[in-house]
Amino acid sequence: MVGIVIISHSRVLAEGVAEVARAMGVGKIVVEPAGGALDGGLGTSIDAAEDAVRRADGGDGVLLLADIGSSVLTAKMLIEDAEGERLLLADAPLVEGAVAAASMAATGADLTAVHAAAESAREHRKT
Repeated sequence: MVGIVIISHSRVLAEGVAEVARAMGVGKIVVEPAGGALDGGLGTSIDAAEDAVRRADGGDGVLLLADIGSSVLTAKMLIEDAEGERLLLADAPLVEGAVAAASMAATGADLTAVHAAAESAREHRKT
């Protein structure tokens, strides 16, 4: 099963997005938050993100979704340091991308399909 990691500057935001995404595949998917700095404030932590990837990795790869700035840089660092692990960063809106990815992951789809589903969320207009 493809795992999903939400990387955000805010612990609360990452946990909330993970909660919503998990609702798309209750019991079938792993969505892990990696939000906030290690001291509990706003920021990003490569250590927290690495831990979240380890928890989310069921062997079929992990999709990363990030909010802004250093969260994106953290995700890119994880990919560079992966050494053969299957990690992809989705260029997607955080909430909508996470929901789309989780819905696809719950079907048993591979990492490429989960990544594509997340990125397709950019096309879903609200007006």
